[in-house]
Amino acid sequence: MGRRYYCDYCDRSFQDNMHNRKKHLFGVQHHRAKKAWYDYFRDSSAILCDEQLKKPCRKFLQKGICDFGPNCRFSHMSEEDMFHLQRQVEDERRLREGAVDSRMPGRCVEDWLSRREKRRSALGNQGDLKDKDVSEEVQEESDIPPQLLSVHDLPPSLLPPPPSGWKGKVNSEWG
Repeated sequence: MGRRYYCDYCDRSFQDNMHNRKKHLFGVQHHRAKKAWYDYFRDSSAILCDEQLKKPCRKFLQKGICDFGPNCRFSHMSEEDMFHLQRQVEDERRLREGAVDSRMPGRCVEDWLSRREKRRSALGNQGDLKDKDVSEEVQEESDIPPQLLSVHDLPPSLLPPPPSGWKGKVNSEWG
């Protein structure tokens, strides 16, 4: 029977030779299937931009169906669909920008880690820890950015201390 070529975009196979493959790859059906495949993964903001540039399809708005289907050069989105797409784009943008907590604007994980490291080095240089310093450290450590709290497998050094404090006594020899 010979080798067969299978096209993932079109979900069909045919005898594999140069003529058949070239005919298939340059065919209209293959181009449409390939475009539909990549359009499935498009960003909603890109879809919104394209749809806003298109004029509405009169036939689709009047009858609810268009002979050209997804290949129509006019927009098949209603006002309501466009509004929902705009809301989705805005929600996605907020999620991307929402990494910064609203309670602490301008705050990121790197800033928090650098401040934490500076505090630890300053406390390490002082030698002995006083109760006041420990309580301030616990208060500042509980000020962890919410991005870190959403990570499930945080290392123990980044976990917030329990409300009752750590169990056990601090050995001054280990300072």
